[in-house]
Amino acid sequence: MRIKFPKDFIWGTATAAYQVEGAWNEDGKGESIWDRFCHIPGHIERDENGDIACDQYHRFPDDIQLMKEINIPNYRFSLSWPRIFPSGSGTINQKGIDHYNRLIDTLLETGIKPWITLYHWDLPQALHDAGGWPKRELTDFFAHFAETAVSHFGDRVTRWMTFNEPWVVAFMGYDAGIFAPGIRDRKKAFLTAYHLMLAHGKAYNAIKAVKPDAHVGFTHNFANYVNLSRDAASEEYIRFKWEESNGIFLQPVLQGRYPELILERLDRIAPNVNPDDLKVMNRYDFIGLQYYMDMLVSNGTQHFGMGPDNVLPFYDYTEMYWPVTPLGFYESIISLATEYQAKEIVVTENGSAWQDVLTPEGRVHDIKRQQYLKAHLFQLWRAIEDGAPVTGYFAWTFLDNFEWASGYRPRFGLVYTDFPTQRRYIKDSGYLFGRIILNNEVELDA
Repeated sequence: MRIKFPKDFIWGTATAAYQVEGAWNEDGKGESIWDRFCHIPGHIERDENGDIACDQYHRFPDDIQLMKEINIPNYRFSLSWPRIFPSGSGTINQKGIDHYNRLIDTLLETGIKPWITLYHWDLPQALHDAGGWPKRELTDFFAHFAETAVSHFGDRVTRWMTFNEPWVVAFMGYDAGIFAPGIRDRKKAFLTAYHLMLAHGKAYNAIKAVKPDAHVGFTHNFANYVNLSRDAASEEYIRFKWEESNGIFLQPVLQGRYPELILERLDRIAPNVNPDDLKVMNRYDFIGLQYYMDMLVSNGTQHFGMGPDNVLPFYDYTEMYWPVTPLGFYESIISLATEYQAKEIVVTENGSAWQDVLTPEGRVHDIKRQQYLKAHLFQLWRAIEDGAPVTGYFAWTFLDNFEWASGYRPRFGLVYTDFPTQRRYIKDSGYLFGRIILNNEVELDA
């Protein structure tokens, strides 16, 4: 069976600055919260860090040629805020601007369109030291960063994402504390979430003031919850977690309101929701949907972890111990289209990590990743057929890179990175994705 995607469907792949660039202290770049976090022993598996990562800061011309080889027409990458503003504001680091100009120009010369994410988690350490995201003033610094970026790159870049997965910024960084900046304070987590959406709205306005025709959104890691035991305790758990994971980000931006359940439950630690703030937040042109797995719940408990203890026997699991749940991809898209009435959806991340093996011939036969890709593209196709306004799909990720607190072990890439040598090898999934893009169709397994 072959499934055909709409004419002019957008295909691409994605990375993030801290995960691939390296050059963490070169050419005037300032320190980020991830630089600081990774350099403290015990935060990252095997005490690894992104100091070198994939060295894409120096190797991007070769990486772009690899993209061309597998027919990638769009590349989503993020700007390193401290590479442009070493202290978060003030004097611009011209060498940082020059680097991204070279990257953008090389992409365009190769026939690849650049998509820019302004913030993929690497806050300048100086701004964190001044209070970080729980401090409202940071929303203005971010808007200025957005204005600066579009002023320099907006003549060649039309698609902009303000934030990547604000839920992760707020709750992994300020609640669980297992991501930078490593804080465990639930009140600060919700305040951060609120300020991120306020910063999104301010940045949206700043970008539009410079380039009215820019297309601006943010990406959201949609949390689709499944009640396996169908019990009341799980339903109540899911009702709150849904609003915590989805509602506090999507409702303000897409609908100009804030979930009442969150305000009721949190009471004293809830953010002070200002109607004028909601008007600022209620700005977007498209939403980037990011999906990896469903959140499985039974007996009021979520079955999710980075190890074998929480796995269930009737699911396949990736190397990250994330369940493979392609139907949830369809459900997430439909929910975003119907419950939140998104006017345009772009799948800005979807992918999986497996125990890839490089053969002596330089090949990676990643069958599981190919199966995952096909299964999820089938569900994406179904959602489009059912009327969801999805215009594009970006595979996560272009090449194996630094996977945050998990270090370099999990491999999500379409391209294998041999980190000691920095040599790249296109995986079978990369070649498959190239054929899908070329033909704008997926041949499903019988």
